[in-house]
Amino acid sequence: MVLVGVEVFAVAIAAGWALAGIFELGDTIGHVLMVLFSLCALYIMVQLWRRATSIEPIR
Repeated sequence: MVLVGVEVFAVAIAAGWALAGIFELGDTIGHVLMVLFSLCALYIMVQLWRRATSIEPIR
């Protein structure tokens, strides 16, 4: 779970940075994109955690 979480958040932050750089949107828009993509990554991680614990519950 930790490895997948780090990878998902790294991709989210890198995507925001890359899109802002490619389209020359500036630092502020780049940070906003990073936050938006990180919120999407958080949603993905919560869904993964719920599915993983439904199969193998925490003791």
